[in-house]
This record gives sequence, C-alpha cells and structure tokens, in this order.
Amino acid sequence: MDFDRRRRLILASAALLPLPARAQSGWPRRPIRFVVPFAPGGTSEIVARTVAQELSKQLGQSVFVENKGGGAGVPAMTEVAKAPADGHTLILGHVGTLAVHPFIFSNLPYDVNKDFVPVTLLAKVPNLFVIHPDVPAKSFKEFIEYARRNPGKLDYGSAGNASAGHLAMEYLKMATGIFITHIPYRGTGAQLTDLLAGRTHAASAGLPALLPHIKAGKLRAIAVGTSERISQLPDVPTVAEMGYPGFETSQWYGILVPAGTPREIVLRLQSEVAKALKSEAVQTRFAQDGAFGGGGSPEEFAAFIAAQQKIWGPIVKRANIKAE
Repeated sequence: MDFDRRRRLILASAALLPLPARAQSGWPRRPIRFVVPFAPGGTSEIVARTVAQELSKQLGQSVFVENKGGGAGVPAMTEVAKAPADGHTLILGHVGTLAVHPFIFSNLPYDVNKDFVPVTLLAKVPNLFVIHPDVPAKSFKEFIEYARRNPGKLDYGSAGNASAGHLAMEYLKMATGIFITHIPYRGTGAQLTDLLAGRTHAASAGLPALLPHIKAGKLRAIAVGTSERISQLPDVPTVAEMGYPGFETSQWYGILVPAGTPREIVLRLQSEVAKALKSEAVQTRFAQDGAFGGGGSPEEFAAFIAAQQKIWGPIVKRANIKAE
C-alpha cells in the first residue's frame, strides 16, 4: 500500500468517528459550575472550594462554587439532575443527599441511583459533638447523664433535616437513650450562630466548621464520631471508647454529574480530581481541618454510596427521621 492511499484510509477512518465523542475531547469548553446543596459556612463549602481552586488551575477554566441551600438539598439535586450532561455542571453529594434521602422522601423528583453518575469521593471529615459552655457538663459522660436527667430540656441544631449533623445526633440519641430536641437550620453557619449565642445547647458538625470556636473556648468538644481520636483534638475521646463500641459516624463528600454525561468526561474529571487531591494546597488544607482525602474510581464511589445506604436506611427507620 502506497503512502497516499494509506493516508486517505486514515483520514476516512477518522471521519467515521462519532461526532459527540470527537467533540468531547475539548472539555471543558467553558467555566464549570460546582453546586453545593447547602448554605455557605459549613464543611461542605470548605471542601468544595479547596478542590475547586485546584481544578481551576489544572483545567484552565474557572470551577466556581455555587451554594444553593434549602429544602434539605433537594432543590439543588433536582436542578443538577436536569442540567445538560456535558460535564459543565457538578454537584457535591454527601451522606444526607445520597444515603438518607431515598429513605425519608417518598416522592423525590429524581432517583439518586439513576439520575446521577458518581465521579469520585472527595473527602471524609470527622464529626465532632460539641456543647455550649453554659451546659452544666464538662465531659461526654456528664452530658449524657445530664440529658437523661432532663429529657427534652436541651435543644440541638443542625444544618437541616437529614443533614450529616442531624443524622449524627439522632444516631447518638438512639445509642445512648437520651432525648434532646432537634432544631433544623438552613446551613451550618446559621445553626452555629444560635449555638454560639447559647440559644441552642449542642450540635454535631465537621471539624473545619467547629475547630476555631473550640480553640477560642466558645464551644466545648465532648466527643468525636470517628473510630479513633483525631490529632487536632487528642484529648477528646471517641464515642465508642466511652462505652458505645461500634459507634462511628463521619461526614463524607463526593462529586457527581448528571446521568448521561459521557464516560470520557467522567474519567477525565475523576483523573483531575485525583491530581488535585494530591496537591500540596489541598493536602495542607485538609490536614488543618482533619479531613481525609478521598479519590478512587467512579465504580468505587458508587459502591461506597451503596454501602452507606445499607447502613443509614435502618438508622433512619429506627430514629423515625422524616422529611419536613
């Protein structure tokens, strides 16, 4: 075969490639919208913005974080599920939206497992249990004893119904047999405002949002939800070691895109996120906040979500957590 004929055959073969696949190679073609389904001020925003900054550098396009709080994250999830499946709209998924909502909402306008494609796990963040200094308890044990003696007297706030903090506190109530009243807010920032003012008494949230207030003496950390103590607060015990073996709860976050997003784009995005998670800037920030970097393939993240659904489904039922 002469050179000219071979060249014509190569060009002809290239012309037969599916047009969408050829167009996809130019991703990203414009700024990428990264939706966080919570109000500003919480751990979710910290994780999202830290990773987004690195992705913007790597991709040569702005990855801008958009907080869209309210409705337990359902409006944001609904909007992204209907967005064009072209890799230019991402959403931050977490334990509430992915592992709990399927069990508390009977009429979600989307199917978590069918209308989104998991890309990769971003981070796991330890849950802390904190109380206002005015609560007459110096330790986890004293807090539980006080709550038992005064059922219904204490209130705890959360970032919203079915948020990670809500789930962690209901899990704690179920494990310890205490009763304290849940007050949902529109985001971690809003609920912290009332907790710091003493209008609520307790909360559970991620380390990044709580640590500055703990160090300032404005909140008292009484326990962590991880299986081991954390280096940032080595004197704070785990719930498990305080007499509740097997108790473990943490916040986790990952990236998802609308179903139908081309596999090529999903894998490229996963690869870029993996690179960002290894960057010095992300690792330094995560270390400061006690977050554990994620990573892994889309299939691994999908399996992780499925496993979390099996864990939280029974807890939601036993704790009688319902949509509000």
